[in-house]
Amino acid sequence: MKKIIAIGSLLLCLALPARAQETAPAPFDADLQRLAEILGALHYLRAVCGANDGQRWRNEMQALVDAETPAGERRRKIVASFNRGYRGFQQTYRTCTPAADIAIRRYLDEGAKIARDITARYAN
Repeated sequence: MKKIIAIGSLLLCLALPARAQETAPAPFDADLQRLAEILGALHYLRAVCGANDGQRWRNEMQALVDAETPAGERRRKIVASFNRGYRGFQQTYRTCTPAADIAIRRYLDEGAKIARDITARYAN
């Protein structure tokens, strides 16, 4: 649960200066793309494993996009990362397996770490 809260706290802390018109990458874009990929994977895997999260991880992704307000190529890359995470596991898992449970735990850990690191380095 702490890992989920860490990801959520990142979304609240991404009140960085608005860059809606800016197309240059931010110094943390690679981390945001990885976090988006993790959110996509969690969106698929948690549903397959019966977590009853509904749209939680998709909503977290939408909150990330809303907080960061990327435009153009930045937005495309972040959204593509989410979709890649989702589709990658969609092609591999049709049912929940022990490996899927391990992947979920690892992604929760990694996502929480990324969220903490971005927040610590770049939040106002």
